[in-house]
Amino acid sequence: MKSKKNLTRFTYETAAFQGWRLSISRAGTAFTKYFSDKQYGGEKKSLAAAEAALEEIKSVVEGSKRVDGKLSATTVRKATKILAKG
Repeated sequence: MKSKKNLTRFTYETAAFQGWRLSISRAGTAFTKYFSDKQYGGEKKSLAAAEAALEEIKSVVEGSKRVDGKLSATTVRKATKILAKG
């Protein structure tokens, strides 16, 4: 499978990690999480988990208010919780 916007596929033969990396940056704040094929039970399942987390983060971040052009602390906490539960 190929990488998608905000999702990058890692499939190196010599590396211990194979899976997807979610990385999204908005208003000066970056959110990153790795979704391992081993942890989620395969390439398609890890991609589905990464896409679900990405959509949830986008909905939280896009609808939030900015404080001095940056994301509010509450929004950052919400997005971090989404990544932690994933």
